[in-house]
Amino acid sequence: MKILILGNDGYIGYPLTIHLLKLGHEVCGVDNYSRRRRVAALGSNSLTPIDIQEGRMSYFRDTFKNFAGQSRISLGTDSPAYIKSLIRLFQPNAIVHLAEQPSAPWSMKDVQYANVTQRENILGTLDILWAIHEVCPEAHLVKLGTMGEYGTPNCDIPEGVIPEECIGDLLTDNDCPMAGLLFPRTPGSFYHLTKVHDTLNIHFACRNWGMRSTDIMQGVLFGLNEPDDESLLTRFDYDECFGTVINRFCAQALIGHPLTVYGTGDQKRGFLPLKDSLQCITLALKQPPALGEYRTLNQFENVYSINTLAGMVAKGCELPVEISHIPNPRLEAEDHYYNPDHQTLFNMGYVPTTDIQGEITNLLNQLLPHKGRVIKESIMPKTNWR
Repeated sequence: MKILILGNDGYIGYPLTIHLLKLGHEVCGVDNYSRRRRVAALGSNSLTPIDIQEGRMSYFRDTFKNFAGQSRISLGTDSPAYIKSLIRLFQPNAIVHLAEQPSAPWSMKDVQYANVTQRENILGTLDILWAIHEVCPEAHLVKLGTMGEYGTPNCDIPEGVIPEECIGDLLTDNDCPMAGLLFPRTPGSFYHLTKVHDTLNIHFACRNWGMRSTDIMQGVLFGLNEPDDESLLTRFDYDECFGTVINRFCAQALIGHPLTVYGTGDQKRGFLPLKDSLQCITLALKQPPALGEYRTLNQFENVYSINTLAGMVAKGCELPVEISHIPNPRLEAEDHYYNPDHQTLFNMGYVPTTDIQGEITNLLNQLLPHKGRVIKESIMPKTNWR
């Protein structure tokens, strides 16, 4: 399969590129390396030492004959002709879109950060949709969304669309007149809003142009890849903007900093290790939807509260770690119902990592040699969403 990975220098994109190359697929990459610049601008770094861009590309070229090259394109900023030209040249069977500004806190800093997030994410996805439509209309778009699109409604969350069975007692014959419509979204940040816009635009393209797409509503990721050589580790962010909650807790634990739980810690979310995300994306690529089909996959291993996860990180440490509840900088429900469906990936063959405690303990051991790289000043939240 010929696969174009947009954002292949990132947290997911880099190990995914290695994974798909090892499986024998022909892979072409695109990145503008903005994640590196933005983390540095926050006064932070990757806890894992990562190679420079040129070093990573040399590794791909020297190791894999099926690596088709690398392009530096800024989606949503550069001319749409750039990505269109690359897609015309490469003619991919599938496009994995990971090339968006991925941080909710970063999007909430001020109007400039919100503008950049919305411009890059929404317009970048539109550039891709038009390029697929005009150049390779049968290609499969695998787009990384987020479970955060849905918010925390006081009802079960289906996979993307309202099911045929009614929710509650809407109709006595259990036939829902809204079946098949997109499930309502309640995003919690300007970043999450971009993902909702993406969903609507991709859904429109599938309906009107006969495109095929898998929209992955991903839970919160954590962990590292497990390469043969430590120099091939993916990046690991732990700052308030780009560090996901378990990753932040692990970095804090390594240096004896209290684990900073926002608010009560009763917030519930779906979580999964990075290696599970690679497995799920690969399954989606192997089993594409039909032309004209918009498919949603809710992607997570299981639902956990933040308090539970903080306890797991504390348990995985050799030394005692304090858990500190701090005022929540985010505007979010802290005590809420949360029961999203995620059966489709299991039906497709997803075998989840169920020992999350073991994964967290292993992650702490992986990170231990690099604890001297933690920049303490970047740990505490500085962005108030309220």
